[in-house]
Amino acid sequence: MADASRVAVVVVTYDALPWIEQCLTSVRGVETVVVDNGSSDGTVAFVRERFPDVRVIEAENRGLGAGWNIGIRATSSAYALLLNADAWLSEGALERLVEFTETRPRAAVVGPRLLNPDGTLQRSVRGFPTVWRLATEYLFLRKLAPGSSALNAFYAGGFDHDEVRDVEVVMGACMLLRREAIEQVGDCDENYFLFSEETDWCFRFREAGWQVVFFPGAECVHVRGASHSGRLYRENLRGHLLFLSKHRGPKVAERARRLLLVSLRLRGLAFRGDRGRVYRDGAAWLASGDVAALVASRP
Repeated sequence: MADASRVAVVVVTYDALPWIEQCLTSVRGVETVVVDNGSSDGTVAFVRERFPDVRVIEAENRGLGAGWNIGIRATSSAYALLLNADAWLSEGALERLVEFTETRPRAAVVGPRLLNPDGTLQRSVRGFPTVWRLATEYLFLRKLAPGSSALNAFYAGGFDHDEVRDVEVVMGACMLLRREAIEQVGDCDENYFLFSEETDWCFRFREAGWQVVFFPGAECVHVRGASHSGRLYRENLRGHLLFLSKHRGPKVAERARRLLLVSLRLRGLAFRGDRGRVYRDGAAWLASGDVAALVASRP
């Protein structure tokens, strides 16, 4: 790229061997830090052997956001690209991201267009959680009108991801962050373990007067994982409750807990097999305590 010293790449890994080679190859030649959260599949040895220029930091697994913070602190560039271990940039994408961001001095976060491995669009713009938006998702109301901003604001219904737009949230699979904004707003909140950390960060940036921008002029392929189950599914629910409790207050978060509980109980009755079991497990977890207790729980 034109000025590689302007940006550093941070990749957090956990048993990342299936995709890490493509990920790191796509940013070769740019300062890159891999923060490994306790992989047991040989990820650390592979990266050190295959990519000797990449700095590897072995860390206790305190979650994705904690790993991001470690990696960002280990660099000093004007911009930090947070890139999932199962994602890789298209040719020239990083240069275009940086060049665009330098034309938007109030942009704290810029997200590229995400693609599935088959080249189809992966919708990556999100809306901040509200009780209504959670209802449209967990009660399948958005299926009635997926292009509606009223019934599908959680997934930016009606936005085709084809133009530059100021948005609420971009998915954390690939985000370019401005260090100046991080220094003002603060690190990623490490109370989130795996889900909603980028949602919280984007909210805080916007509250401080910064912008979050979607930029379709750069593309990134992301191997979106299969449906999370068990503990990870519960952690997704916990992320919603933590965000609402922190930013909307305990009463709103409690209404969301009750909504999610009813929704997952209905899903548990409607679906069989592993999917139904995941929903029933999530409902049991939501019923096991109030919001304060659930948010305080950690994997």
